[in-house]
Amino acid sequence: MTLRLTDEEADALRRQAEREDRSMQEVAREAVREYVERRTHTARVDDALDVLAPRYADLLDRLGKA
Repeated sequence: MTLRLTDEEADALRRQAEREDRSMQEVAREAVREYVERRTHTARVDDALDVLAPRYADLLDRLGKA
């Protein structure tokens, strides 16, 4: 896989890697892992809400009016 960055993105990645005394590849791989973890978590929460919101719709409605 080849990741093409704009000059600005590459510069930002280079600066961050230098600040952390790590390679650009390490910083980029960690960023990808964190992004995927966040997206996976969000998808799981959305799936849970799809199941739970209808079940508790009446309660949520009453709480909203309280």
